[in-house]
Amino acid sequence: MHEFRTMKVGTPPLATHLLTNPEKYLTPVGKFLRKTSLDELPQLINIIRGEMSVVGPRPALYNQYDLIELRTKAEVHRLVPGFTGWAQINGRDELSIPVKVEFDEYYLKHQTVLLDIRILWRTVYMVVKCEGIKH
Repeated sequence: MHEFRTMKVGTPPLATHLLTNPEKYLTPVGKFLRKTSLDELPQLINIIRGEMSVVGPRPALYNQYDLIELRTKAEVHRLVPGFTGWAQINGRDELSIPVKVEFDEYYLKHQTVLLDIRILWRTVYMVVKCEGIKH
């Protein structure tokens, strides 16, 4: 998955929410890129290649065992990872892993073109307002 680098070289290979003090690992421009979600733009390459969808659950890191296990149990792993998703517009970084999986499972069970359009519009709104971003 392509992304602009926002963390310093040498940052532990953990999801940001698992870092003790994620702010200390951000590059000078990284905070801005994350706040505006511009760090995600290179993922358009993954979408063009067919490796990601525009809407779907956000990809898990290889070492997010708790997230991967819960998604597998809920069968969410069957969905192609997305640039944005139901969990992102319903709390983003503010959600715990189990709650994110509940939103991902809801999306799996209720996936429609209309829901995708709603998610896309809400994503644009949230990015412009910088809502739901902790770090």
